[in-house]
Amino acid sequence: MRFMMLMIPKGYEQAKPGTLPDVEMVTKMSNYNASLQKAGVLLALDGLHPPSMGARVSFPGGRPKVTDGPFSEVKEVLGGYWIIQVKSKEEAIEWAKRCPVIGDQVIEVRQVQELSDFPPDVQKAAHL
Repeated sequence: MRFMMLMIPKGYEQAKPGTLPDVEMVTKMSNYNASLQKAGVLLALDGLHPPSMGARVSFPGGRPKVTDGPFSEVKEVLGGYWIIQVKSKEEAIEWAKRCPVIGDQVIEVRQVQELSDFPPDVQKAAHL
């Protein structure tokens, strides 16, 4: 089973362009990432620049509307993610609990949908 662990750092929604983690945090996170890799569960990972450097594309009335960051109405934003492959949700949660976080950061754990999760008619429609 694949799971995505989403890092939601409190206050990151207000971070200025170019905000980067300090050396101590990068070291701790690198060690954590190495443990995921050594265990053979890591498939992908990336950190994300702050929302102040991004954009959102919404579709009011079906038409695209671009809003440059920061996004004043947003309360939580992603700071990064990992995709891991483990045997269960419980195992994914155990990995999330080992993450070296600071303050009141949150890691959301979500299972990735697999094509096999869907009924045959949806699987057939998904094969282009």
